[in-house]
Amino acid sequence: MSGQRDWSSRPGGALHGSLQVPGDKSVSHRALMLASIAEGSSRIRGFLEGEDTRATAAVLTQLGVRIETPSSGERLVHGVGLHGLRGTTQPLDCGNAGTGMRLLAGLLAGQAFDSRLMGDASLSKRPMRRVTEPLASMGARIDTRDGLPPLDIHGGQPLRGIRYELPVASAQVKSALLLAGLYAAGETEIIEPHPTRDYTERMLAAFGWPVVFSPGHATLEGGHALRATDVDVPADFSSAAFFLVAASIVPGSELRLQSVGLNPRRTGLLQALQLMGADITIEREREAGGEPVGDLLVRHAPLHGIELPEAIVPDMIDELPVLFIAAAVASGRTIIRGAAELRVKESDRIATMATGLRALGAQIEETPDGAIIQGGRLGGGVIETHLDHRIAMSFAVAGLVAAAPVRINDCGHVATSFPGFLALANGCGFKLGDAG
Repeated sequence: MSGQRDWSSRPGGALHGSLQVPGDKSVSHRALMLASIAEGSSRIRGFLEGEDTRATAAVLTQLGVRIETPSSGERLVHGVGLHGLRGTTQPLDCGNAGTGMRLLAGLLAGQAFDSRLMGDASLSKRPMRRVTEPLASMGARIDTRDGLPPLDIHGGQPLRGIRYELPVASAQVKSALLLAGLYAAGETEIIEPHPTRDYTERMLAAFGWPVVFSPGHATLEGGHALRATDVDVPADFSSAAFFLVAASIVPGSELRLQSVGLNPRRTGLLQALQLMGADITIEREREAGGEPVGDLLVRHAPLHGIELPEAIVPDMIDELPVLFIAAAVASGRTIIRGAAELRVKESDRIATMATGLRALGAQIEETPDGAIIQGGRLGGGVIETHLDHRIAMSFAVAGLVAAAPVRINDCGHVATSFPGFLALANGCGFKLGDAG
C-alpha cells in the first residue's frame, strides 16, 4: 500500500487544465498476460504503473517470463510461448488485483504445474466461485477456501472447450474462460446476458489468435499460437470518470482528458452523464492498438436525476460509485437498478456509498441491486472507504462541492488503480490533502 492514509477534500473553485490520466488497468493486465505466452517480444506503451498491474507482472516473472522496464509506463515482455511458463513452489501474490487473480486462474488452469494464487486482506474476501465453477466444467481442478482465495490450481488437467452462458455479465469471468480455452481441446463459446467489455477478444485477435466475437458473444478454439505484437494502452476511462463528474458538478470548470479509451463496452458513464445533462464532447477520435480513443472535453453543467437505463449498467460497473456522487448533487431523483455486482467488488460498493453519502447528509435508499438517490446539497463528514480505491476517489470528488471538509479514511489503496491521483487532482484545482 502506498500514498497518504487519510485525506481531506474541500472546495477549491473551478477546475481547469488538460490531463493525461494513467493507462487502462484492464488493458494493461491483459497485455502482460498475452505477451507473456506469445512467441517473441512485445512492447507495451502506456502501461499503468499501479500496484495491481505490477503485481500481475511480478507473478508472470515468477513463472519464468522476462519483463523489462525501459522507462516508466513501458514494458518489454519476452514471450515464452503458450506452453513455456514454468511452475514455482512459491505462492503467486496478486495483491489487491481481482482482475489479475481471476484472469490468472484461467491462464494457469491449463498449465502442467500446480499454482497457488493469493491476495491481500481485501482480495481474500472476494468471491471466486463464479470463475472456479465454470473452469471446473472445462476440466480444471481448483481448490478454494469456501469459495474465497487463496486458489490452489492443480496442473496437468486436460481441459475441454465448453459452451457457457454467464449467469451474470462479467468481463473478468469471460476473459478467464477464454484464456483457459487457449489450452482446451475443441471450441470454447461464451454467451453473456448483457455485453461486457471485449478487451480480451480484441487483444487475442491483435496477437493473431483466431477469435470470433460480437456484443455478448465470443468463440475460440484451442491449439493455435499467439504472435508477439506491440500494444498501445489507452488512458483508463475509469480514471477519467472522476474528473468527468468533478468538472460537471463544480461551477465554471472546463477540463480536457487526453487519449481516453472509448471502448463502447466501457463508456456507460458517458451516456449516463449526458442523459443527466452533462456537457461532454469527444474530439480527435481515432484507433490505438485496436481500441477506440479520443479526447474528452467536459464543462460544468447543471445535472438532473434520471432513471438509469439498465442496459448500460454493465458498461459502467466500475464507474457507478462516482455516478452516486453526481446523483447526490443533481436536481431530482436518480434510480439505479441492475447493479448487484457492485456488492462483490473491493467492498460492497452499494452499502459503502450509501453509508458515506448519508454521512454527508444525502438522501439515499439502498436496494438489493442499486439505489434511489434524492439529489440535494452535501455537508461535511467522515467517510470509511473499506480499503476501496474507487470509494476514496469518489468522495474526493464529493468534497469539491460539500459545505464543509470531507475526511476520507484509508486511501492507501488508490495507488492500486490510479498512481499519482493526488498530484493530478490538485494540479487541476482540487483541494485534497493529508487529513493529518
